[in-house]
Amino acid sequence: MGESDARKSLTELDPGWRLDAEVRHLSREFRFQNFFRVMSFVNAIAHIANAEDHHPDLELGYNYCRVHYTTHSIRGLSDNDFICAAKIDQL
Repeated sequence: MGESDARKSLTELDPGWRLDAEVRHLSREFRFQNFFRVMSFVNAIAHIANAEDHHPDLELGYNYCRVHYTTHSIRGLSDNDFICAAKIDQL
């Protein structure tokens, strides 16, 4: 996916999503009240990842979860990254 397509697809997501400088990663940080809510969110992401067969990198702590999407096989972004991000927006 080229930079212009990635930037266009980004406009269809929640404004919290960001592209890295090289437009190779799509990321967003989510904040929660406690660890239980973080883990519930992570489990919901796991269901999406399993259904889509497309898995994000996750960083998490007591009250946050950072989600990072990229398509490793092409060393950049694909439509799948944006599809999964849109599904996370609906959680």
